[in-house]
Amino acid sequence: MTPALDHLQPPFRSVALQSASERITWIQQDRWIHYTRADEALKRIGELLACPPRNRMPCVLLTGAPGMGKTHIVQKFLRDHPAEFDAINGTTRTRVASMQMPPEPLEKDFYDELLIAMGVVVPVSSSMVSVRSRARTFARQFGLRLLIIDEIHAMLAGTFRQQRIFLNSIRFLANDLHLPLLCVGTHEAHQALLTDQQLADRFAAFELPKWQNDAAFAQLLKTFATILPLRSPSDLCQPKIRQRILSLTDGVMVRICRVLEAAATAAITTGAEHIDLATLSDELGACSLVSIADRRRRKV
Repeated sequence: MTPALDHLQPPFRSVALQSASERITWIQQDRWIHYTRADEALKRIGELLACPPRNRMPCVLLTGAPGMGKTHIVQKFLRDHPAEFDAINGTTRTRVASMQMPPEPLEKDFYDELLIAMGVVVPVSSSMVSVRSRARTFARQFGLRLLIIDEIHAMLAGTFRQQRIFLNSIRFLANDLHLPLLCVGTHEAHQALLTDQQLADRFAAFELPKWQNDAAFAQLLKTFATILPLRSPSDLCQPKIRQRILSLTDGVMVRICRVLEAAATAAITTGAEHIDLATLSDELGACSLVSIADRRRRKV
């Protein structure tokens, strides 16, 4: 007899009818979860991309504690705005390039990473002048309209002089190409950008705060309850369950995802087919992530 699956969104009902192993594999895969703050972040990034060239391009600093989903949002935006090949002209149009902050804030490493982000092969033993020129040339050729720099707080690993040169390089590139910037990092990123006041004045701040026990968190849990492929409904918005999840995760997005994935897997394995308060045990939280296990030890 086919179970009633009205508690799930239609696209996920067929998944719930699969075998236990198939459903567990599905749970372990990455997927995009819609929630208000993430959608607002994507809209803000989209506004940067749509901004016409002007003398002082707008920039955004996207910050949040580790695990709050900053990089996940960037990856979603990149999937929605891939490079496009123009078959008529035989050229590639890369409107958005995303790079990771180099381990040290060195100017040459910055331009090397930018070239790699645009899909350009970096010649061995290239000079600083050469890589800078190549980066600017290819950025214009590819129609680059937005540069994303992830882990920008890593800039603080360098000396004060290295930081100033690195920020000068970013400002130079933004001015030269009339290019908006999205810098992504932890709260230390504010300190990193304040090293250059002229550059800092261009950035609007956008934060991903930790989750609180409020209506937004209830909506997030409701979304999870309608996509996790369990054959019976889970009342994740029940007050004690909401508080339990917050207690285990400290409101950090990646921990919430891992705990709910582990709980759904346990519900399938045991045959319970729903998540309740008993499923969300200390042991389940500790097995989900090292960070959760560490918080549990410190509370003892």
